[in-house]
Amino acid sequence: MSKHRLADAEMVEQAISGQESFSSGVVTGQREANRQAVEKLPAPQATRVIAVANQKGGVGKTTTVVNLAAAIALGGLRVLVIDADQQGNASSTLGFRNLSYDQASLYEVMTEGVPLREVMVENQRIPGLWVVPASMDMAGIELELNARTNFQQILSEAVNALLSSGEYFDYIFIDSPPSLGIMTVNSLVAAHEVLVPLQAEYLALEGLTQLTKTIDMLVIRLNPKLRFTAILPTMVTTNTLLGKGVLEEVRAYYGDIVMKTIIPRNVALAEAPSHEESILTYQPGSKGAKCYLDAAYELISREVKS
Repeated sequence: MSKHRLADAEMVEQAISGQESFSSGVVTGQREANRQAVEKLPAPQATRVIAVANQKGGVGKTTTVVNLAAAIALGGLRVLVIDADQQGNASSTLGFRNLSYDQASLYEVMTEGVPLREVMVENQRIPGLWVVPASMDMAGIELELNARTNFQQILSEAVNALLSSGEYFDYIFIDSPPSLGIMTVNSLVAAHEVLVPLQAEYLALEGLTQLTKTIDMLVIRLNPKLRFTAILPTMVTTNTLLGKGVLEEVRAYYGDIVMKTIIPRNVALAEAPSHEESILTYQPGSKGAKCYLDAAYELISREVKS
């Protein structure tokens, strides 16, 4: 599969330098042009359920979920994002910051057994991108679930019921909390694959070791189908010795599991959530958008390798 590259080089250069100054009409036209330029993507042989996990906060985990999901949906595939993080940042970014009073969320799925298909809502900007939102009720969910038997498998049972109901998705991304608590365990037990966003700093490497041990334990005890698909370097500053050193070390230790695509620090990526958009619709010509498109294509290509 050929790799997509944004056609408008001038726009990319302006995005990198932070000097974008387009009228709203021009930006809208460029957004639509970019949507049309995204290649139609090949569907996987079966639904890929991917937990995006890292117990360290602030590493670009939610940013990765939102933008990979948006890129793949723009490529014509059907994608579901399950927001299992109590902070609800994926929900907010995808347009569900304030849920209506009658809108159920993942909380009701986890505590009352409400089916996922009754909770999911479609993103208004990107057809085919669906969300199971989090709500404020999620704040104390770990205490509620701790007293239940088989609490580690609630989300897994809900996902299996969804896929058995005739509702089909090509990709399901689960945004897990920045911890190794009950909701993260539920995410990993429900998933078939794990993708870890890794910030290019040495403390992040220490956290990755602990996460790897947790994944190994869950494979043995609860989810033998789970496999470690990829590590995505995020928030990378390649012109520093620290950034280069961390990348070299993680590639030396983990080998091909580390994605070739890296996500640089980019102002547009930080701004997009405040507009309740992915980078693919907020600033489709930015360096951040280009890199997440590349990451999406690489992730798709790893279906064969994983």
